[in-house]
Amino acid sequence: MAVQQDLAGKVILITGASRGIGYAAGVEAARRGAHVVAVARTVGGLEELDDEIQEMGSSATLVPLDLRDGEAIDRLGAAIFERWGHLDGVIGNAGQLGVLSPWAHIKPEDFEKVMTVNVTANYRLIRSVDLLLRQAPDGRAVFVSSGAARSARPFWGLYAASKAALDAMVKSYAGEIENTRVRANSFNPGPVRTAMRAKAMPGENPETLPTPAEIAPKLVDLVSPGLTQNGQLFSIQSGEFSPL
Repeated sequence: MAVQQDLAGKVILITGASRGIGYAAGVEAARRGAHVVAVARTVGGLEELDDEIQEMGSSATLVPLDLRDGEAIDRLGAAIFERWGHLDGVIGNAGQLGVLSPWAHIKPEDFEKVMTVNVTANYRLIRSVDLLLRQAPDGRAVFVSSGAARSARPFWGLYAASKAALDAMVKSYAGEIENTRVRANSFNPGPVRTAMRAKAMPGENPETLPTPAEIAPKLVDLVSPGLTQNGQLFSIQSGEFSPL
């Protein structure tokens, strides 16, 4: 069966692209014709992704970058502008689980680290690429959320609060771009066979969970130019969109 080529010639930026969901999204976007701008701290993982993308005849630009460095995110947007003049899509996937702990026991440095990666970095990313998305024919942005944002279970408060803040930011941004051709949404992958999930649920059998490669097509669908939804949350488990 022919591979869908809805991203042919498109430039798609993906954070947290060296492993897990971000890595799988990079492979999927490249398979569908995109040039992938792969962002992560782990150079080895980025190089593995690049090898896989090249094997399928596509291309990538590797960006070793710590998302806690806001000025580096600013420079990334400037570099994309200089090279392409626009950005067709961004997948804000990078995230930190942090500690599962009572609020009263969370150290300030742990709070800051999770909020910086899960919230502040995505704000800096929007700030850096907003104009680039507006310059594209059909700019698309999607940010990886979590069911924790709504369940806010005991001991999951830090991660839950960060994802709830992310969803609020995406909802607000979507309203701001409503009258443009840009669209922004959130994506809830549900339980996935990743290192983060294993850390959170050490007793769980990973074989019962879908792999990142299995959910990646639905995530990459949210940066397709054919997408019309805006300010919505797509849930893998329900297969449906709902308002943020």
